[in-house]
Amino acid sequence: MITLVTIVILLACVVLAFFVLIQNPKGGGLAGSFGSLSSQVMGVKQSTDVMEKGTWTSMGVIAALCIISVMFFAKPQTDENGTKQVKSRTTAPSQPAKK
Repeated sequence: MITLVTIVILLACVVLAFFVLIQNPKGGGLAGSFGSLSSQVMGVKQSTDVMEKGTWTSMGVIAALCIISVMFFAKPQTDENGTKQVKSRTTAPSQPAKK
């Protein structure tokens, strides 16, 4: 399960990188790259809102998935000597292999 969550986090990071790289730091961004066509079709203000909402949404998804992924990690267990050992989620074979 942790592998699936990790893959989804990586995909969300790619989406976030897309939104960040498409924006222009001086306010042009996606709206500035299409010239006058963008202001006629969807307007400069609307494309900026879409980019900002996409950035914040993908950032929130990444944060939520990172917090959720903690539930899937193995918790350390203490033995009789007081040392901590990480217990694996996979089970070992109950009987040794026969010769």
